[in-house]
Amino acid sequence: MAKYINPYTDFGFKKLFGTELNKDLLISFLNALFEKSKELPKDEIEDITYLNPEKLGRSASERRAIFDVYCTTKSGAKFIVEMQNVFQQFFKDRSVYYSSFPIHEMAKKDSKGEHWNYELNKIYTVGILNFVFKDEEMDVESGELKTVNEFSDDDLLHVVMLVDISTGKVFYRKLAYLYLEMPKFSKTETELVTMYDKWLFVLKNLSRLMERPKELQERVFEKLFRQAEIAMFTPEEYTAYEESLHSLWDITNAMNDAEAKGFGKGKEEGRAEGRAEALLDTARNLKSMGLPVEKIVKATGLTTDEISEI
Repeated sequence: MAKYINPYTDFGFKKLFGTELNKDLLISFLNALFEKSKELPKDEIEDITYLNPEKLGRSASERRAIFDVYCTTKSGAKFIVEMQNVFQQFFKDRSVYYSSFPIHEMAKKDSKGEHWNYELNKIYTVGILNFVFKDEEMDVESGELKTVNEFSDDDLLHVVMLVDISTGKVFYRKLAYLYLEMPKFSKTETELVTMYDKWLFVLKNLSRLMERPKELQERVFEKLFRQAEIAMFTPEEYTAYEESLHSLWDITNAMNDAEAKGFGKGKEEGRAEGRAEALLDTARNLKSMGLPVEKIVKATGLTTDEISEI
């Protein structure tokens, strides 16, 4: 039995980062992330307000979006924070699409109801990924897939902005995508120095720990381990966590099978066609297990219409 929850589960992630009670945990994590990146401003995030994570399209025919965590700062900057356990074919497209919702929210008329000068606040999408981007896995010279051991900790954080490719300079800084490829993180307890290192260690190893490491003595981690202790859950919380954990196992196993099937079919039919068919098979299996449609959508990248037709 694990002592602490798995933060990669839907329940675990939202309990630690998606509740008003624990918003100081999210603030600490985001500040550590911003401190690590030289491309991002060093404005410390002092407070956040949680927003409704479900966003509907402007009409019945438009897609909706459900964020894991959606919040805003005092300055008006918007944060979408997502945990993604398995790779999906159009993951990057999904990130860009999700960021369009807060952009539309900012398109307000002025106090007279007449004009808007197009000024936007900052929008950050933070993706904690339990996989490595597929376009990074291939070795250019050999054409073979790399193993996780071939990557370094310095390779795992990606900060993506609009860039002028002729000069290499950032063209627009108010829209940024931050991706953490967690499988690349390999530091041990004794190697943890910065808050960034400590947060990544916790995210990757929390469910395997039996006690709080002495290197994590900051007050924020004392609270995190207290909130993450399974023995302190109410019966209702424990049941919800067990269901979330089993959903994670089901999705991960199904997607791994789909990936293997996709690679196998790729030799004969083309990798894209093989993966597409494998995703449909995966969605069919997950649907038969009784998983909610929104979780199948997030896991596979398929639309609700595609899933309903299966």
